[in-house]
Amino acid sequence: MKDFVTSDWIRSAFSRAMSTMYKTEVPAYGTLMTLVADVNAETLAAQPDLAAQLTETDTLERISEERHGAIRLGTPEELATMRRLFAVMGMMPVGYYDLSTAGVPVHSTAFRPVGEAALKRNPFRVFTSLLRLDLIADPALRAEAEAVLSRRNIFTSGALALIDKAEREGGLTQEEAERFVAQALETFRWHDKAIVSASLYKRLHDAHRLIADVVSFKGPHINHLTPRTLDIDRVQALMPERGIAPKAVVEGPPTRACPILLRQTSFKALDEPVSFKAEDGSWVPGSHTARFGEIEQRGLALTPKGRALYDQLLDRSRAIVRPAADGSNASEYEAALRQAFQDFPDDWEAIRKAGLGYFTYRLTAKGRASGQAAGDLESLIASGHIVADPIVYEDFLPVSAAGIFQSNLGDDAAQDFVASPNQVMFERDLGASVLNEFDHYAAIEQASIEACIASLTGVRAAE
Repeated sequence: MKDFVTSDWIRSAFSRAMSTMYKTEVPAYGTLMTLVADVNAETLAAQPDLAAQLTETDTLERISEERHGAIRLGTPEELATMRRLFAVMGMMPVGYYDLSTAGVPVHSTAFRPVGEAALKRNPFRVFTSLLRLDLIADPALRAEAEAVLSRRNIFTSGALALIDKAEREGGLTQEEAERFVAQALETFRWHDKAIVSASLYKRLHDAHRLIADVVSFKGPHINHLTPRTLDIDRVQALMPERGIAPKAVVEGPPTRACPILLRQTSFKALDEPVSFKAEDGSWVPGSHTARFGEIEQRGLALTPKGRALYDQLLDRSRAIVRPAADGSNASEYEAALRQAFQDFPDDWEAIRKAGLGYFTYRLTAKGRASGQAAGDLESLIASGHIVADPIVYEDFLPVSAAGIFQSNLGDDAAQDFVASPNQVMFERDLGASVLNEFDHYAAIEQASIEACIASLTGVRAAE
């Protein structure tokens, strides 16, 4: 039997390789990584309770390793093969996101690990969008875009062969895995020579900047790579000092004592030199705007009840002030957001007791020393035998994702598309069903409860 490396090993190797590549391609990303590392170190030094909790829950090490990427694909075939590629790394499609509601012609999923152990090893995730060609109003332009996309192959023959091998044999050896990482990385590399003419690029760009980005190049270059910070407000404040201009508004919920879901900020997409092929075969210089830097702060994963409250409060704030892409009303929007979210509890125990968020449960020092103790979960928490820790939200927010896309594609990027979520079509193109994020958080929570109760009472917790 062959000695296969784990999918966690492959995912970690790929994440590191992509970070190294992107740092070379976009030097500002390296500056961003240094800034985030500095802020995280400051935060942990200033908040010893947070450092202790991360250590106790075995999640401190993942902070420095944690990042997510984003890509945009053009065809169902590309999406289906990307699912197979990420599966080799132990990354499954979780959630369905329709961005057409926010004026962006894509729908998406997040490929990521799903088990608690895999997430602790390396939680690398890739937000993966598929272009909605059906939302291009001009039928002639739609046909031209389809023709261009049908002629390209974004995967190397080496990557495809190793995907087949992993599926056929159940894994890859370390030597094969190293070759797989190198071959897979080529799909995400930047290419500065377009595969369309300058005139077609302009027509695609006029339809929507994101359409031009997806259709015009050899592959789905990684358009951002995002480190995780423990204090996004501090990073936002320090970015100008490091020569980075942040977007005006941090996407997601407001600043809170108990962070929930996901907050994101970014710096403006780069205007990069590219070349277009002329009819005589020569290359004509031009430019393209797509790749940018992003930072995120992750908070508590919310239950369906908590998420419904979050969506309600976000809608309430945006009914008062909708953030302008150019940031001209940033202070007014932030004030409306803070006001609306006063109705969301900002205390871990209040959130937990209201059933708004997911938590893992573990024995305290008292619980570990006691041997056995009688009682249900709540009484064992009250007696100090068990403690609850917030489960980190591993997924994304469609309104925030659209806000990041729009701020980096240009102030006029938001366009009117008929809101048309189509998860059935997306899953058909994917070749699989997306996983329900709530089910996985609930399973992690339930498993931790059962382990605690079994340790203290010798009785399996009720299902």
